[in-house]
Amino acid sequence: MAPWAEAELSALNPLRAVWLTLTAAFLLTLLLQLLPPGLLPGCAIFQDLIRYGKTKCGEPPRPAACRAFDVPKRYFSHFYIISVLWNGFLLWCLSQSLFLGAPFPSWLHGLLRILGAAQFQGGELALSAFLVLVFLWLHSIRRLFECLYVSVFSNVMIHIVQYCFGLVYYVLVGLTVLSQVPMDGRNAYVTGKNVLMQARWFHILGMMMFIWSSAHQYKCHVILGNLRKNKAGVVIHCNHRIPFGDWFEYVSSPNYLAELMIYVSMAVTFGFHNFTWWLVVTNVFFSQALSAFLSHQFYKSKFVSYPKHRKAFLPFLF
Repeated sequence: MAPWAEAELSALNPLRAVWLTLTAAFLLTLLLQLLPPGLLPGCAIFQDLIRYGKTKCGEPPRPAACRAFDVPKRYFSHFYIISVLWNGFLLWCLSQSLFLGAPFPSWLHGLLRILGAAQFQGGELALSAFLVLVFLWLHSIRRLFECLYVSVFSNVMIHIVQYCFGLVYYVLVGLTVLSQVPMDGRNAYVTGKNVLMQARWFHILGMMMFIWSSAHQYKCHVILGNLRKNKAGVVIHCNHRIPFGDWFEYVSSPNYLAELMIYVSMAVTFGFHNFTWWLVVTNVFFSQALSAFLSHQFYKSKFVSYPKHRKAFLPFLF
């Protein structure tokens, strides 16, 4: 087969197709929300599928048919329980292969091949994928901790479809990372005698960006949680208030911005040029921008004194 044909087939693997489809769906939804109110789709089911939590609240009341598919927003913790367990397992399999030479389980290797992982060798991808999987696992542990001990959830809801999507999402993200590992049969391929010899400057930069972004996201979740607590840390109400401090001085949803920066830090760790991961980042960009825009609308409609200089998602831009 000609080299260009092989490249085209590689570019059209199932994983990339999934992330490209999700990216296009979130982009289209965001563009629809940016239309003038008179042109905005008024379908209750459509609006119910793209909104969650506080952005579901408002007038007119949601139809009973929509409320029948509600699950509590506090179930967000389930996403991170799944991620800690699943991506922890993937990290264990990769560590066994990289450092002990153990092959991947046959079912996992077969699944990766179905999703489009290729038998290839190259560069620093083995160490990059290992570090990104570590970052993803640590991110999930921190978010689980925040859901259980930092965030204060009210009785707001998410749609069952959003809940199922969240469960599948972190499984798919972990498989996407693992699919980037150079393979030699069922074993991870390591250039040189030691995977640590692959260390490059962008691994250090990616790690620093990950820590920086994670710290800011944690600060933002603490600020949001403290809005519903007294000075002793006791929850006293579940009302919404205007948050201030840290990145809240610039955007309405800095936790979503920090989420984007965490995924960008992983792209840096992959060496900037991993096309599959940039599709993941693009998907995160549009999905978080949509959530931030809806949240920004909620704050502006609820609080007359809401800071006018504050943007929804990107400081000074959007």
